[in-house]
Amino acid sequence: MDLSASQLEELGRRLVQRQAQLRAELEAHRSEREAAGDRSAETADQKDEASQRQYTALVDAEDERDQAELRSIDAALRRLAEGRYGVCSDCGEPIGVQRLLAQPHALRCAACQAAYERHHR
Repeated sequence: MDLSASQLEELGRRLVQRQAQLRAELEAHRSEREAAGDRSAETADQKDEASQRQYTALVDAEDERDQAELRSIDAALRRLAEGRYGVCSDCGEPIGVQRLLAQPHALRCAACQAAYERHHR
């Protein structure tokens, strides 16, 4: 089953929207870190310092996840531009529309993704 032009357009729009959202979140976190760095000199309370370290670790983990998703989205947009979007990287079969609607940057069909996850667990 091939994707229609309107489906490709919609999926491309979703990819670009998510890309912009992730970039905005990463920029907001960067700005928050800079502001927190300015405030850290003022913080003398150990509880506040521990809380700030915990918050920073959480934001760093979110940023890592967002960066990975952003790389996946960038790759999906390249595949879209090259006419290879929506084809499973493992088996070469079309990726289901419902899967792409749920995860527009999907690289594999559901069956191959499940096998990949079992193998890399």
